[in-house]
Amino acid sequence: MAQAHRQTSPGVVWQDAAVTPPERAALIRQQPLVLWFTGLSGAGKSALSNWLSRRLHSAGLLTYVLDGDNLRHGLNSDLGFGAADRQENVRRLAHIASLIYGAGLITLVACISPFQAERDFARSLVAKGRFVAVFVDTPLAVCERRDTKGLYRRARLGEITDFTGIDSPYEPPANPEITIDTTDRTAAECGADLMAFLHRRKLLTWRVPD
Repeated sequence: MAQAHRQTSPGVVWQDAAVTPPERAALIRQQPLVLWFTGLSGAGKSALSNWLSRRLHSAGLLTYVLDGDNLRHGLNSDLGFGAADRQENVRRLAHIASLIYGAGLITLVACISPFQAERDFARSLVAKGRFVAVFVDTPLAVCERRDTKGLYRRARLGEITDFTGIDSPYEPPANPEITIDTTDRTAAECGADLMAFLHRRKLLTWRVPD
């Protein structure tokens, strides 16, 4: 597959911002984090990321959920579903996630992102130790039974091509920070495990107001 990044055009120079990411994080009194939910369609990525976002919001933390499908209604509406366009969809998601991270928020990305190179690229855009790969490792048979969007049926009928898990590969993460199987568990049950993991790793840190 092609690389998950592009070269900048000659003459394009990076402009440093007057306010740094650490200053933004200090202002809202929390440490930013990127949680990258990867897995097959129907695995439960969106449900889990939204449950966690609500839980963190209730705890007083600022979050934002980036859903791969949602971006196709706007910023990525120009992209199709061929291999190159799907890769570009993930590349843009990774950059947006890094920008929101730079603003000091906890960013939750729900996206199939089937290739290790794409996920490694996303990780490279944030500080070491502040990227959490959440592998939603729900078996294909379970995802296909759910078929929440009717996509597996269409892929089996040949109406959709290059569909991950059917005629396009999925590369399981080599070393995810945490693996979750939603087969027989609710988003709340899985989310509780994820919250416990984040606390154990001391990844949910914020400053007490003066």
